[in-house]
Amino acid sequence: MSKNDDYSPPKSSGGDAAHAMARAGLGTIPVVGAAATELFTAIVTPPLEKRRNEWMLKVGEALKKLEEQKGIKLDELKNNDAFIDIVMHASQAAIRNSQEEKLQALRNAVLNSALPNPPEESIQQMFINFVDTLTSWHLKLLDLVKDPEVWAKRHGHTFPNLMAGGFSTIIESAFPELRGRRDFYDQLGKDLTYRGLASTDNFHVTTTGRALTQKRTTGMGDSFMKFISDPIEK
Repeated sequence: MSKNDDYSPPKSSGGDAAHAMARAGLGTIPVVGAAATELFTAIVTPPLEKRRNEWMLKVGEALKKLEEQKGIKLDELKNNDAFIDIVMHASQAAIRNSQEEKLQALRNAVLNSALPNPPEESIQQMFINFVDTLTSWHLKLLDLVKDPEVWAKRHGHTFPNLMAGGFSTIIESAFPELRGRRDFYDQLGKDLTYRGLASTDNFHVTTTGRALTQKRTTGMGDSFMKFISDPIEK
C-alpha cells in the first residue's frame, strides 16, 4: 500500500449507522414495512454514501497537505483520542449537511484540531455544534461583522460612503440578497449574540463615521472564526 492509499476512503460496507437504524425501524411496520424499507434504501442510501465518501476524501487530502506544510505527524494523530473525538463529531455533522460553507468550516475545524495547542476539547466540540446547527448565512454574517473592512478588501467590495447610518446598510451592501429582509438578518444577529459570538444584534442604531465598520464579534466569536478558518497555505 502506498502512502497516498493510507488516506483514501474505504469502500462502503453496508451504509451508515443512522440509515441502518432508520431502515430497521421501518422494517417493523406491518405489511408496508418491507416496501417502505426498500424505498428508503433506494432514495437515501446513495446520497448518504456519496456524502460520506466525499467528506472522507476531502479531509484525507487536507490532512496530507497539513502534514507537508506544518510538519504534522499523522501517525501520531491515530493515538490522539481528543483529535479522533473531534473527527467523529465533525464527520457526523458533515453527513447531515450539504451547504458548502458549512462543510468547509467542518473540514477546517478538523485541521485546526490536528495542529499543536488547539482549543480545549469542550470548546472544539461546542464550535462544531455551532457549525452544525447554524446556517451558512450565520457564518457569512459572522465573517462580515468580525471585521467589515477586512471583509471588503477580501471580496473586492466598496461600502457606501455614509456619514451616518445603521449597520444594516453595511449588511445589505455586502449581501444584496438580504436587502429588504430585515426580519431574517435580525434573527441571524440574535442567534449569533445568543451564542456569545457577536457583541450586538441591533443593526439599526444610527452610528457615524468609522463606527459603521467597527468589529462586532466577541472574543469567543473571534476564536470560533479562527477555528473554522483554513490553516493550509494557499
